[in-house]
Amino acid sequence: MKQGSAITAAAGVGLLDELTTIVSRAAAEVLAARRGALEVRSKADLSPVTAADLASEALMLEGLSRLMPGVPVVSEEAAGQAPPKLDEASFVLVDPLDGTRELVAGRDEFTINLALVTGGRPSLGIIAAPALGLIWRTAAQGGAERLRLPPGAPASAASERVPIRPRALPERGLAALVSRSHLDPQTEAFLARLPGVQRLASGSAIKFCRVAEGAADLYPRLAPTYEWDVAAGDAILTAAGGAVTAPDGPPLAFGRSSEDFRIPGFIAWGDRAAVGLFRLSSP
Repeated sequence: MKQGSAITAAAGVGLLDELTTIVSRAAAEVLAARRGALEVRSKADLSPVTAADLASEALMLEGLSRLMPGVPVVSEEAAGQAPPKLDEASFVLVDPLDGTRELVAGRDEFTINLALVTGGRPSLGIIAAPALGLIWRTAAQGGAERLRLPPGAPASAASERVPIRPRALPERGLAALVSRSHLDPQTEAFLARLPGVQRLASGSAIKFCRVAEGAADLYPRLAPTYEWDVAAGDAILTAAGGAVTAPDGPPLAFGRSSEDFRIPGFIAWGDRAAVGLFRLSSP
């Protein structure tokens, strides 16, 4: 059996919970760092990085190396130092702290993202919101779900497991989640084309989760971003019944190491029918 097939099969019989526990432990690390000195500094691209980012990444990389030895891991901070070459059918994408600006500002809209990518598409996704005690993930038997789990606790300790699904496209009054820190002119222009759209500002990949659970209709970002920001949300929303596409319609492809794992933009829809109705290239 090829590595990718073996990992996909294992995901249905326990790997998902093991990965969820790693993410939960990382959530506890982030909250512990938040209570101390964050040690904020700027990276080369002027984005912030903190002690919380680094503590979360160290824990996740160590846990993944034990759980999935030999499987490549692409993680935001480590990839910035030495981007790995991907020769395997499957690899893991990690954002140890998405929404660092929100964390530094004292808001709760920050997440930890983990995705398993197989054949260029995310087949498993986990997003934790440490400050909210919530985890969204693809479900082992199909679909997607939300867990209420204290940060640091194993997946088996979840006090609540709720299946989630996006809502149908409303006849009018679309609700669009937009980036609190990265709203770009291209996204502004796209939103201006939608009749009566309501904008809901938020940070981090939690926006994918809100669309997946039916709290909003779409999340567009037409400026470049990175695969680790998107893959877990793509997996969860797609499993829930929605769609994440490139601006002109096709699904996103992951594992583009030659492009430094950049994605030129995307639109996340709760209702898949909307993909054909609101293509960016339509008049």
